[in-house]
Amino acid sequence: MRLPVSYVSPGEALQLIKSGDRVFIHGSAQTPTHMLYHLSLQADRLRDVELVFITVMGDIYVNKPEYQHAFKINSLFVSESIRKNVHEGTADYVPIFLSEIPELFKRNVLPLDVAIIQVSPPDEHGYCSMGVSVDVARSAVNTAKHIIAQVNPNVPRTHGDGIIHTKRFSAMVYCEDPLFERIFGDNPSEDELKIGANVASIIEDRSTLQMGIGTIPDAVLKSLNNHKDLGIHTEMLSDGIIDLFDKDIITNKYKAIHPNKIVTGFALGSRRLYDYVDDNPVFSFLDIDYVNDPHVIRRNPKVVAINSAIELDLTGQICSDSIGTYQYSGVGGQMDFLRGAAISQGGKPIIALPSRTKRGESRIVPYLKTGAGVVATRAHAHYIVTEFGIAYLYGKNLRQRAKALIDIAHPDVRESLEKEAFERFKQF
Repeated sequence: MRLPVSYVSPGEALQLIKSGDRVFIHGSAQTPTHMLYHLSLQADRLRDVELVFITVMGDIYVNKPEYQHAFKINSLFVSESIRKNVHEGTADYVPIFLSEIPELFKRNVLPLDVAIIQVSPPDEHGYCSMGVSVDVARSAVNTAKHIIAQVNPNVPRTHGDGIIHTKRFSAMVYCEDPLFERIFGDNPSEDELKIGANVASIIEDRSTLQMGIGTIPDAVLKSLNNHKDLGIHTEMLSDGIIDLFDKDIITNKYKAIHPNKIVTGFALGSRRLYDYVDDNPVFSFLDIDYVNDPHVIRRNPKVVAINSAIELDLTGQICSDSIGTYQYSGVGGQMDFLRGAAISQGGKPIIALPSRTKRGESRIVPYLKTGAGVVATRAHAHYIVTEFGIAYLYGKNLRQRAKALIDIAHPDVRESLEKEAFERFKQF
């Protein structure tokens, strides 16, 4: 028998939030914008409510200037929805590895009063699913004093750590909003396809892959059609894995942990992807403190971590989160997987990026821009890939690194980079 469900209005549910509370907001495709809109309508009665989240999508309403007295954004990642706020100083950002965010909640560094999440309708046993964004939300609901659930039939039921019973909810609100979709790599450029092919050339059969966010990781997936028996253990999934799985290229047979399963923390893509993972037992959506733990990652052999960057200098320092002082994104899980891959037997940590920006500026530079964040140190840099080739930096001294990176920089800037390298290293 299906258990009875009692829904309330958004306004009634949000009465649980009081001035001075700290509130977690579910993110990515699961961003509960229906509840956030109604929360903005309660700004007059609230003061200093701290909102914490990772990536949020769409118009979140509560970040508007007229609501600053009511809501203080303290984000654990900088996504497009709040980038302008962070730049203007009306929102704050906490730099932290994705794998460590759950500890902020568990150790009461950021104790949570309320969590607002979006879930699937309950099954006949009363269990809902947190859908395609389990990541840090699992720890948030485990530690929050109150949970407000936005229940939506468009949320897929996923297997893994995202199951939660209705008895845990302090309030439930029904809505039928579509989930947010994001298509990566639908029309990759010629340079991106070259980068994808270069990365694919160093991926061995039976490797376990992690793909970061963006068009380049999906361009890599498009270049893997001749590979065999690949596995997936990644913080995020996008549409690029579907065709490879259907072609039996991704089999997960040779993973040491979770064999025959695709492990992830969240998925972001098209409705096709969300329907593909719906009630699909091959996919395990797990807590991010497990998925992104380098000591867990390393247990699989041949882990290949594929991530991108904004710029890197001639010594291998990698900036992935900012353009100078402009905070563009966050630390995220890049370092978790770079390190996990580096200590995996036969693993390969890869940073793949176009040699130039869309405005023609070199991404390989003598020195990082003033204020640029070093997400990965020069000691963590192993493979750097552009459309012009592959630089292997592991074990190389600073002068050797500079030479290897200049060789894969855009030809138009190689001479100027060589001059800078000579000025810095004297012999070159």
